[in-house]
Amino acid sequence: MPSEDGFREFVEARYVELLRIAYLLTGSTHEAEDLVQSALVRTMRAWSRVDEPMPYVRRVMVNQHISVWRRVRRRELVTDSPPDVGFTDAAEAIAQRHAVRDALRSLPPRTRAVVVLRYLGDMSEAEVAAALGCSLGNVKSHASRGLARLRAVLDPVDLERMPL
Repeated sequence: MPSEDGFREFVEARYVELLRIAYLLTGSTHEAEDLVQSALVRTMRAWSRVDEPMPYVRRVMVNQHISVWRRVRRRELVTDSPPDVGFTDAAEAIAQRHAVRDALRSLPPRTRAVVVLRYLGDMSEAEVAAALGCSLGNVKSHASRGLARLRAVLDPVDLERMPL
């Protein structure tokens, strides 16, 4: 049976990684922090029954994010063309990061979860399928549709610099 100290050690070791995944799911630092905190509260309540904590917490985060998204039904508008930036400095990197974030936010929640976990969370298709409780084929189709949509929305330079 896992101990309370084990939960504390897990949080200390994995918090930054969980926060990164949550940010990519939500697109907002504040929403990501809230998502991680609420997922950790749920995990703490079930800690004695959790065998594999990281997949469990990721699944809780994805489910909570999808649940919130369904309640709010907020949609972002994506423009036809990204802003024209002709210089190379820190502002360009920030603009590209924002373009990628906005493109991710334009994806439906399940597709975004697959793309984030698969490519940015560096999980295998089988791990994503297990984390989301769906079939391997479902993960592959969501990943394919998500990447196609990102390619259609993003400038090739943004995609090249994105860790996909």
